[in-house]
Amino acid sequence: MSAMTAGLHQLPVKMLGDLISPRALERILQDAAAERGTTPDRMDVGTLESILKREVFKRLQLSVPAPLAKRRVSEVLDELSQVTQERLPANDAALDELEEQARRFALYFDWPETQRLRGVLGVARQEQEGGQDTAALVQEGQDLIAQMDRRLQEGLVVQAQDLAELRAAFTRVQGLGGREVRRLDTLITQIDEAQTQSTLLPGEVDRARTLTYNLRKQLESSVVEGLGGDRAGDAQAQARVLELEREHARQALDTAEREFAPLLLLRPDLHGQLETLREESEQHPLTAQAVEGWCETLRAVLAGVLSEQRAELAALERDLASHPAGAGVRVSLDAAHLLLDGGTLASDELRALSTARGALQASPDGAALSGEAGLNAGRELLEIERTARDLPGAAAELAPLLSGAQTALSNGQALDLDPLWAVLERHMGVAAQERESFDARADRIVGEYDAVRGLAGETIQRLGRLADTLRAQRRLGPMSAAARARYAQTLGDAETLLAEAQAEYRAAQEVTATFGDDALSGLLGVFELDAAELPAEVWTLQGCMLLSGPYDESTVPLTNLITLAEDMGVTELTMHSARHRWEAQQDAEGLWRVTRTQR
Repeated sequence: MSAMTAGLHQLPVKMLGDLISPRALERILQDAAAERGTTPDRMDVGTLESILKREVFKRLQLSVPAPLAKRRVSEVLDELSQVTQERLPANDAALDELEEQARRFALYFDWPETQRLRGVLGVARQEQEGGQDTAALVQEGQDLIAQMDRRLQEGLVVQAQDLAELRAAFTRVQGLGGREVRRLDTLITQIDEAQTQSTLLPGEVDRARTLTYNLRKQLESSVVEGLGGDRAGDAQAQARVLELEREHARQALDTAEREFAPLLLLRPDLHGQLETLREESEQHPLTAQAVEGWCETLRAVLAGVLSEQRAELAALERDLASHPAGAGVRVSLDAAHLLLDGGTLASDELRALSTARGALQASPDGAALSGEAGLNAGRELLEIERTARDLPGAAAELAPLLSGAQTALSNGQALDLDPLWAVLERHMGVAAQERESFDARADRIVGEYDAVRGLAGETIQRLGRLADTLRAQRRLGPMSAAARARYAQTLGDAETLLAEAQAEYRAAQEVTATFGDDALSGLLGVFELDAAELPAEVWTLQGCMLLSGPYDESTVPLTNLITLAEDMGVTELTMHSARHRWEAQQDAEGLWRVTRTQR
């Protein structure tokens, strides 16, 4: 076996793991390799390609349609062709490379995968110094890197969407001036720089959102004061403030869910409280004090659970100390210590260690299931459970099977997990087809947006931001449950806005048809102006739609201003800047004429 081909069989396991369970795929590769007189570790590129085109392709068609199976196998073949151009590193070099890759995620010390990777690297170095094979640990480290990279890429898509919304909001509140506006500008710049460097700054995003919320409320309050007793306009402004409060409450609860995700997963009762708060907030937006009060309650509960888990870890260490500790047990012990020392729950690591202890206590001589084997089986159960969380409906169906398997493992009994993987694979196939549908919808929306993107106004601006988000979501690989839910939400929001934009586009075409091919020339009669009397710069708008006039840096703020004027019931505006005089007037047909002249 050459170093060039060693470990290549792991490539299809990684790339097809969202369609078929890794365990089943490894068995297919093993059986197919045996039929060809070799093993997965020793087979060459040609043999692997043959297995992918035959056995793997055939097996995939049991879960997903043939065209999808063919495309995914083709992607693996393309990647296989690329990686074989370079020599794969040996274990020692791979360990060095793994440590280098781990530095990318040093900032995310609160991620369980980060601390698990630290444990893997520490034990791998110990094994290396003792002359032991580190291939399995290196492989686990590479799997963890892949998980963290997926989490990072999903986070960057969300951060890019947040950044776009913050920039759009900043153009509205910029005119307020003052220290808070300057702080918001600084935060947006920091987030933009981080996004360019593929770095997540969740704290800065949350602070920028809060500043934006406060500034937008201030802006709406100033609008209400300026209406001076206009009840209709006052009611509209108050409705916008109420929607701002709802949006801010939703964001605050989403932030709390991310911050306390491990605790909410461990305590379903607390997760139920979160959902109740979400429902209540839609009717009566929560105050910042109410959300913070609930978060304080969660922090107190978290402190208690952390204390309990530290005591549990100490007990597990004592019970396992009298038995030889394999690499897997040591990695889990190290990862649990790192997580708990950093204030993060170590629920998964403790469950795996508890399974190992149960196996040892049930069979001290290892006759049934050794501690290391019990730990590995426990971690496989955790992998099934984590994967099920990302697949709609899978967790509920697997819950009783997982519970029974966990009980059996704790009693030191060996398990056949194939039935659990079979259930999981069925849901993988459904999720893969749903993803195909999502991608097709995204392609349609982006394509139809391109046809109407020439419109001006708030609707097309919001649709444009969502189209950018859809492009980024479309490029993601296998998605977590949260990322899939965000994809579905973006699609729904974009389809609604697209319908509105297309209606506006048709209205604009009707207006243009009514006034002739040259909309501006046709509109002159409406305003009873002679063409020679037109100032140098003139815009004509219907609502937020620009019908004619120059498209420059003033156009977007201008359409926002006209939209706000209509919301307030204003039909005439006069404004002055250092160099220009602006005049805007709406006629009986709802058409706006805006002029800008030199002062």
